[in-house]
Amino acid sequence: MPGALPEGESVPRDGSLPAAARRAVGARGFGVYLHVPFCASRCGYCDFNTYTAAELGGGVSRETYADSVLAELALARRVLGDTPPPRVDTVFVGGGTPTLLPADDLARILDGIDRTWGLAADAEVTTEANPESVNPASLKALRAAGYTRISLGMQSAAPGVLAILDRTHSAGRATAAALEARDAGFDHVNLDLIYGTPGETAEDFAASLDQVVAAGVDHVSAYALIVEDGTRLAARMRRGELPYPSDDVAADRYLAAEAALDAAGFSWYEVSNWARTEAARCRHNLLYWTGADWWGLGPGAHSHVGGVRWWNVKHPATYAQRLAAGESPGLAREVLTPGEAHMEDVMLRLRLASGLPLEVLDEAGRAAARRALADGLLDADRHAAGRAVLTLRGRLLADAVVRDLLP
Repeated sequence: MPGALPEGESVPRDGSLPAAARRAVGARGFGVYLHVPFCASRCGYCDFNTYTAAELGGGVSRETYADSVLAELALARRVLGDTPPPRVDTVFVGGGTPTLLPADDLARILDGIDRTWGLAADAEVTTEANPESVNPASLKALRAAGYTRISLGMQSAAPGVLAILDRTHSAGRATAAALEARDAGFDHVNLDLIYGTPGETAEDFAASLDQVVAAGVDHVSAYALIVEDGTRLAARMRRGELPYPSDDVAADRYLAAEAALDAAGFSWYEVSNWARTEAARCRHNLLYWTGADWWGLGPGAHSHVGGVRWWNVKHPATYAQRLAAGESPGLAREVLTPGEAHMEDVMLRLRLASGLPLEVLDEAGRAAARRALADGLLDADRHAAGRAVLTLRGRLLADAVVRDLLP
């Protein structure tokens, strides 16, 4: 949940949606995202919609947060109605640090989702967690509540890199937490990495990859550091205390990740994500990348239902006040045009290992695909079979390839 929200038209006070959107809900799958906006401290690179205890102010607390979320669920049920009732295929709890909430509250919210729409028998239920915010007992409680997958924010195994990122956990805590999660019975465990942090060496990143592999997780996400305006890290770079990230270094780190993870039995399925098996892929993120529907709960959360996208007010106090008054917490929304929907479909599907059918491109887009093929950016065999699929070099230049394929 990035800090900035786009502009859009007003959301009706009751949150109502156009009839066409309600009729289309769930056609490609339906998920629920829950944003938990609380953090014990603020990481220097983060511009997500999060708040420490000192930043919250009056009118909201962690203790009452689950009640506000359940109130939004009740509103969502009224908005979508009973026909057709969407089955919840995936739930993803992100933040912030979701595991700052008691496991009982996270269990109560998951039960509320189940009672509202019904969880599919094979639903994937993920929570993010900072490594220091969980322990064997809390992990067992989350697993018993129905959480099947956990994503741990490791970022790096190098103490110096963690310090620059303002991470508070020790270098070995993330992998220890991953082992604890496996012992607690989680079906799938992910570790997140950030590469390209100023001061990170090739040896630092190699050590991080070694620890990830040794932890026995079945999913890894690795993202280049992005310096967001308004963050403490951006201010330090403007003052000259730290150098800006290097694109060349980021490319080298990505190639190192691909080599190490491939050797360890992982396969990429999205530009920044690798899994040991097809079952280990994050189904919730695949739901986003393939244009399905989801309801976003919580302050600043985004939703997408039947071609309508909206986003909630950002501050937890305003969010709670709206719901207490029986009103939608939605701040603004937009109805995607066919052209916008096509653009997003191409942008997101091209990042997947499955790619996209060439037939969805116009003639100019297919010509651009042929040029990308000649430049070694698209896979020749898959192109011959009628699909645009990025090569390893193409993954490094994915944004540029997308720009060329679109009108």
